[in-house]
Amino acid sequence: MKFKYLGAVIGAAAVATMAAFTPTSASAKTFVFCSEGSPEGFNPSLYSAGTTFDASAQTIYNRLVEFEPGTTKVVPGLAESWSASDDGLVYTFNLRKGVKWHSNDHFTPSRDFNADDILYSFNRQWKEDHPYHGVSGGKYQYFGWMDMGPALSSIEKVDDYTVKITLNAPDAPFVSNLAMDFASILSAEYADKMAAAGTMETVDTAPIGTGPFVFKSYKKDAAIRYEAHDDYWEGRPKIDKLVFAITVDPSVRYQKLKAGECHLMPYPNPADLEAMEADPNINLLSQEGLNVGYLAFNTEKAPFDDVRVRRALSMAIDRQAILDVVFKGAGSAAKNPIPPTMWSYNDDVVDYPYDPEAAKALLAEAGVSGLTTNIWAMPVQRPYNPNARRMAELMQADWAKVGVTAEIVSFEWGEYLDRVRQGEHDTTLLGWTGDNGDPDNFMFILLGCEAAKSSSSRWCNREFDDLLRAAKKTSDQAERTKLYEEAQVIFKREAPWFTVAHSVQFRPVRKEVVGFKIHPLGSHIFKYVDLQ
Repeated sequence: MKFKYLGAVIGAAAVATMAAFTPTSASAKTFVFCSEGSPEGFNPSLYSAGTTFDASAQTIYNRLVEFEPGTTKVVPGLAESWSASDDGLVYTFNLRKGVKWHSNDHFTPSRDFNADDILYSFNRQWKEDHPYHGVSGGKYQYFGWMDMGPALSSIEKVDDYTVKITLNAPDAPFVSNLAMDFASILSAEYADKMAAAGTMETVDTAPIGTGPFVFKSYKKDAAIRYEAHDDYWEGRPKIDKLVFAITVDPSVRYQKLKAGECHLMPYPNPADLEAMEADPNINLLSQEGLNVGYLAFNTEKAPFDDVRVRRALSMAIDRQAILDVVFKGAGSAAKNPIPPTMWSYNDDVVDYPYDPEAAKALLAEAGVSGLTTNIWAMPVQRPYNPNARRMAELMQADWAKVGVTAEIVSFEWGEYLDRVRQGEHDTTLLGWTGDNGDPDNFMFILLGCEAAKSSSSRWCNREFDDLLRAAKKTSDQAERTKLYEEAQVIFKREAPWFTVAHSVQFRPVRKEVVGFKIHPLGSHIFKYVDLQ
């Protein structure tokens, strides 16, 4: 995957020079985040990885509504208020006035944010005849996964600061969905100018937003540089510069953190947690994660289209060994596709036991012997999987005991995700961190029939899907809970995933950092951080 670069770019050597500082030096207002990987791009509507959202949605852009930092509570964003009709079909958003856009070498805005920007940002994803729909590949995965197209009836500009969105049916999580990264608002004026210049992809590669930080430059696999947005509507950030020092190896991230070369690192090695906790220069923040890690079976491919094979391979995996070796006590066994901290979790679901002999018998019943397959392992750490390669090795050894030979496969992160969407894998390690605190965001977006076109399991079960769609149409949480509980029973029966674990989130930060909070949805938010 290739990107156009804006302005000067910096290499790895420059990163070390820039990042090396002492807390009392002149560069103390430069905050360095040792991120775990390169983003897929800078328009969050086109992608799906948290790494990408951190580098785009949470730094450069805003949304109509936002999540309050540290919670899943929806609060005003670019819309200062909103209301819904009694039938739950019409939402009216009153937009904030005086919101300033960023500028760059390509574009200087002539106006503030207004309703035209809302229509451009959503219609680009929704309308196939929109002039920008096919730009930069035009794969609006989240928009599709959230079933936004069928949900929407119309989006209307009432006036410059009022937008009315009409739905085809009530949708309980609709407003929460609008706080998600894919719903970030881009500039219609910038898009028009780049279209006139014949350089439409520039809006995605040289991003312009209303968010707390202005994008300055990007060097793939090295660094991203931002500067504080002086005219940010919530108030200028306390830090002057923000740097993502892309550091894939968690051990190297830790060394940089200890040396003062970065202020915050995500996804530490579980083996390092004890030392981090003992370090007087590091504050080890922790919070139970709203996540799930899993192994997905590609149900479009034989023999994984046979539920007996999926169940057999699930029973062949020693989950407790994975928890001990990979998570080192910082995770709990997962049996459902949603975490136990989420409402509607069905604790009555009975998981498959670890039983290699039963697995062999079930494979024989399915007529499968001498199976050769693969396990795709992520090249980066995620909140739900601190070491995918090691996890894959343990699964590989477990399957060998029941006569299954598995090759471990990996690719660069962006390519990995793209190939999974194309369905090239047999089985793949992936996971999910909730986007909005609603069960719909796990089950419908990952396992609903609409998602099957590009999901890791390619699984569509109409009975399961009907339950999810019924749950979307009612605002009665008790009724929604019953529907989701029933759906979890079907999920376990059909076994499109082997659910591995729910992990605890750990974020080690330098002691001089103030104002950083772990976000339950996994995002890294820097607009309120400061250095002391």
